[in-house]
Formats: sequence, C-alpha cells, structure tokens
Amino acid sequence: MTDSSARPVAVFDLDNTLADTAHRQHFLEGRPRDWDAFFAAAAADPPLAEGVTLALETARECEIVYLTGRPERCRRDTLDWLAAHGLPEGRVHMRSNSDRRPARFTKLEILRRLAGDRRVRVLVDDDELVCDDAERAGFTVVRARWADRSAALEDAQEREGRT
Repeated sequence: MTDSSARPVAVFDLDNTLADTAHRQHFLEGRPRDWDAFFAAAAADPPLAEGVTLALETARECEIVYLTGRPERCRRDTLDWLAAHGLPEGRVHMRSNSDRRPARFTKLEILRRLAGDRRVRVLVDDDELVCDDAERAGFTVVRARWADRSAALEDAQEREGRT
C-alpha cells in the first residue's frame, strides 16, 4: 500500500556514493582486514561532489533516506559527517552490528520495506550487485560510478557483509 500524498523517497548509499573511502581502503587490503580502523576513519571521508550535488538536487522533490552497509555502531560518526557536509536531513538505515549478509540482501530488504508505504523514486548506489538486484526488483537505480573502484571493498560488501 503506497501513500501517494507523501513525497516520494530517494535512497542514497554513503560509501563511494556520497563519501570518498579511498583514503581508508588500505585497512581492507591486508589479512586480517582491520574493520575497526576502516570504520573509525570514515569520519575523515571527503565528500564526493557528484553524489552530494545529486542528493541536494533530489531533495527538492523527494524525501532523502540514507541506506548504508555500515554497522549501527557507526551511527554517530555517520550523522555528524552528513551534517558537516551539508547533506539533507533524512532517516539513516544501517545494518545491525552482527549482520554479515551481503549488502545486496540487506539493502533490498530495506528498499522493499520502504516501498511498502512510500513510492521509492530512485536508489543511488555504487555497488553493482546491489544495483542489479534493485533493478530486477523493479526499482529505478542510478549507478554511482564517480568514485574509484576498490576490489577490496567490493569483496567485503559481497563476501563478508561488512559494508
């Protein structure tokens, strides 16, 4: 059931969509991966101009919702980062600290829940597998291809369910 009187929702990923994670990728390249350091360094992520501009423009017509694979323990730093970079206020959906499912599963589950009572106009995400699954489920997707790709991050998103 969709509430057609409400503004549609636009869903934005964070890492490598709005936030440039390049400076912290090295924490994922070794074994074992240093997840604590990787997430602690997120507060210093520079914003990605293309993603920020798209979020600000989209906020004129849509409610912005953030959907990230970051664990819940990163909430305070994430909220502070969004505010510091002038991004629109919006609900932030994060994975539970113990959830290790691939991002494509966790994100699609939340997208479907959001679509239960609101029209989801678009998902903006850099993870190709998330984008593929969202498109197959009928969602409109903008693939955020403005950040450098990271094989370590892509592997972590799919195999380790960490971001």
